[in-house]
Amino acid sequence: MDTQQAGQKMLRKIISGGQTGADRGALDGAIYCNFPHGGAVPAGRLTEDGRLPLSYGMVELTSARYADRTEKNVVDGDATLIVSHGPLTGGSALTMIIAGRLDRPCLHIDFSTIKAADAAVKVSAWLDKHRVGVLNVAGPRASSDPEIYACARTLVIDLIRMVP
Repeated sequence: MDTQQAGQKMLRKIISGGQTGADRGALDGAIYCNFPHGGAVPAGRLTEDGRLPLSYGMVELTSARYADRTEKNVVDGDATLIVSHGPLTGGSALTMIIAGRLDRPCLHIDFSTIKAADAAVKVSAWLDKHRVGVLNVAGPRASSDPEIYACARTLVIDLIRMVP
């Protein structure tokens, strides 16, 4: 396990569920930085725009249920970051509920209330506080928030650039 000073974990992998929007933005940010990525996807690699390409290094579950994929990624991550524009709904709200039920660190960044640069600083400090090595990133689909992909991608790139 990679460590920072004083035995803290260092961010070493980004995971998500591969859905359009926030999930795909986080994965594409990691890929852009040549940073390890992965996560669990439902059987058939199904997303709202079809099958997730094999170029994404994901584990395909035997279950086609999105909720099973969501729980697996919460469990596999050291912490979960949920990004949105506004209050959490649908699968994003479910992610928060699952993280709470499993007593896993979870942070919601609402881009309608925080600037991107400030969000990166806040998330970086939170990652350090919780000694996060594997970060699960979640949020709305592109169909419900067309701008979230770019926000998630930029945030992940900024976070990776902050890794020592």
